[in-house]
Amino acid sequence: QVQLVESGGGLVQAGGSLNLSCAVSGTFVTLGAMTWYRQAPGQEREFVATVANDGRTNYGDAVLGRFSISRDNAKNTMYLRMNSLKPEDTALYSCNCLIRQTRSAAVGSHWGQGTPVTVSA
Repeated sequence: QVQLVESGGGLVQAGGSLNLSCAVSGTFVTLGAMTWYRQAPGQEREFVATVANDGRTNYGDAVLGRFSISRDNAKNTMYLRMNSLKPEDTALYSCNCLIRQTRSAAVGSHWGQGTPVTVSA
């Protein structure tokens, strides 16, 4: 069984910063792309950023230049450094990871429960 646990969310004033983490635990053979998504109340889920297992990154337009994604493969953990936060960044931030649990298994998409981020004006 694989578990993803996000942490680091909270309340911050506009212009402030937060650091999110997504830790993957359990038994698996391959941890592939790790991705942050967010969903604000009443809105669709939005892509934030992704990092491949070789470190290549990609960002959504809304966060480009303000957020930075990284991963520590030794710790099976992904991070999101969020700077210059805006009220419109308020959302539930969830991590998604592509994981192969056994050598014969297909790659599966796994989600965490999310960590809430609130940015006050």
